[in-house]
Amino acid sequence: MSPIDAAKNKHRAPIRPLNAPTLALTTLGLGFLRPAPGTWGSMPPSGLLFILLVIGVSDTIAHGVTSAVLFISCVFCVVWGRYAEERFGRKDAAEVVIDETAGVCLPLFAAPALAHVLYECGGLLPGMPWFLAAMLSCGFAFVLFRIFDIIKPPPARRLERLPHGWGVLIDDLAAGVYALLAMSACVWIV
Repeated sequence: MSPIDAAKNKHRAPIRPLNAPTLALTTLGLGFLRPAPGTWGSMPPSGLLFILLVIGVSDTIAHGVTSAVLFISCVFCVVWGRYAEERFGRKDAAEVVIDETAGVCLPLFAAPALAHVLYECGGLLPGMPWFLAAMLSCGFAFVLFRIFDIIKPPPARRLERLPHGWGVLIDDLAAGVYALLAMSACVWIV
């Protein structure tokens, strides 16, 4: 963890007022959880896609739901970016995890394809159950995103300098693009 991230996690904002912008920016309060609030904020889209894959929705519906989560998360982050700075007293506060919720959606677009490859090709185990293929693919997307979000390869770190909600969001979308490229490479290799 970088010194900047350690400092962000050391300072805790009060939960109240627990209004609509605060709930949205903290992904329904997950940003108040410790340790690693960004990890907590990345979990809902991954879990939602896993459930959708297990119950057997089409890839089109899975991508549509992921797109909706991505779009709504981006809008909340940008629209309430200035409020977040006032509410939490700093830019990109640890409690604001809606950016992680948005960013993890990008590698999740490749998760259904990876799940199908793992399942149909026998993946790691011959006769791999579908739920295990779905869990591995969603989990892999989640882990890749968190790695790229933490290490922030160029130009992600520079993108944090953008004003208000844009700076909070865009670096996580960049990490999501890196994770999506890695996921796509895995689908191609497997």
